Amino acid sequence: MRDRFVSLLLFFGGMCLLSSSAAAQVYFPTADGRRDPQSAAAAKAAAMPAYDPHDLSGVWLGKGGALLADKDAPPFTPLGQKMFSANKPSQYLRTGTPAPGKYIPAFGNDPLAKCDPLGYPRDGGGVFEFVQTPSKIVQIFETGRRIREIWTDGRMLPDDVDPRWYGWAVGHWEGDMLVVNSKGYDQRTWVDAGGYPHSDEMQIVERISHPDAVTLQISMTLDDPKVYTKSWAGQKTFKEELPKGLTVLDEGYCVPSEEQSFDEKVRDPAAGKK
Repeated sequence: MRDRFVSLLLFFGGMCLLSSSAAAQVYFPTADGRRDPQSAAAAKAAAMPAYDPHDLSGVWLGKGGALLADKDAPPFTPLGQKMFSANKPSQYLRTGTPAPGKYIPAFGNDPLAKCDPLGYPRDGGGVFEFVQTPSKIVQIFETGRRIREIWTDGRMLPDDVDPRWYGWAVGHWEGDMLVVNSKGYDQRTWVDAGGYPHSDEMQIVERISHPDAVTLQISMTLDDPKVYTKSWAGQKTFKEELPKGLTVLDEGYCVPSEEQSFDEKVRDPAAGKK
């Protein structure tokens, strides 16, 4: 009896060890244009996910900057030009050209430098995860670990909503295309890292399609008559980070103490501030 009891303990202990080992096996998405060797090997060996055009779940990677490119920005209204001139980016040059490893000197007013939420669509061009439920889709952005809700339960956007960092969004299916309408954005956020502004009247229409098992396409049209004289449209393709279900977002939190240290060691010296 005692031998049998010991055998059972060893068996269940081994099962727990195997289960915890398997559960701990996770992989991280692409960062700075590359994946760590272990994640890259797992992605190469991963089976192609089952394809359902209505299943948008997974971790998605977009390359090439923001959803809306600076070069396609429409002309400003007088108010829009005033707002744009007042915004001082700290991460990218005004042309929208990235400067890897370099930051424009301090004294800017970029929300990023204060760890404020970046808002949408600024937060939508990089790595994010879609978590899909019967009533809504949750979009989790790796940068800042911030979330956006897209309600898909048939509700309509209210006529009058209080502004939020990531706005209010509802979606419905038109065939295999998810159409998302959103508004109610807090105008303290920027459209992109270049400091392009928006007002509290900005409205966005997105058309999201899933043409194959590992591809996501987002087309976006932004309208804000207070700031721009016509619509601003753009589109971007995202690829799913494999293996699906085992790839997890990194903790990309903006930590105020770390941001302050970065100011003291990098931004301030670059600006000649002592």
